[in-house]
Amino acid sequence: MSKIYIVEDDRSIREELLQLLKNAGYTAEAPTDFQDPAEKIIFAAPDLILLDINLPGINGEIILQEIRRKTDVPVIMVTSRSSAADEALSLSCGADDYIAKPYDPTILLLRISAVLKRSSGRSRTYKDMRIDPAKGALISGKSEIILTKNEMIIFQLLLDRQGEIVTRDELMTALWDNNEFINDNALTVNISRLRAKLYDAGQEDAIETRKKQGYILK
Repeated sequence: MSKIYIVEDDRSIREELLQLLKNAGYTAEAPTDFQDPAEKIIFAAPDLILLDINLPGINGEIILQEIRRKTDVPVIMVTSRSSAADEALSLSCGADDYIAKPYDPTILLLRISAVLKRSSGRSRTYKDMRIDPAKGALISGKSEIILTKNEMIIFQLLLDRQGEIVTRDELMTALWDNNEFINDNALTVNISRLRAKLYDAGQEDAIETRKKQGYILK
């Protein structure tokens, strides 16, 4: 069970985040004072940090820089500042992701899940294929099947829930979170192309369609 450390000075938001994360199966912790926040974070040894930028007496980006001098723990900036410049600055300081308030809870949980997976360092597999998200490839022996960004997002979500139905709405939410326009027809096209690539890799009928429900990765 992953431990998430919340650095947020707004009490109502902090409590909402604690409840959201606990309901999602995470262990969550949040300080109520902000003296020496970087030291508290390092002592807590979390698996991921949700870090606000605007904190009493200190800027979250300064805290991030202090954290980065001692640990590479994943950090997602959660802030009301949503300009491209703020996002670029946070990422250049070492943040792994950035989400603006007000955020959609589903989107935030997807971002957290994605960052934790990227940081885990574990090699994921599907049957006889190894998954390389950085290259966007499924690798079997010396053969590589290259997936588009959207195909990889769809495949990873199906793999996360292998054997379960993943609805079209859930898939479209994940793709929308990738900041790319997606509609129902575009999702159908991406599913068809992914299914064809898996077929070419020897995985016949890997994705099952459940009419009016969604898709299952077998």
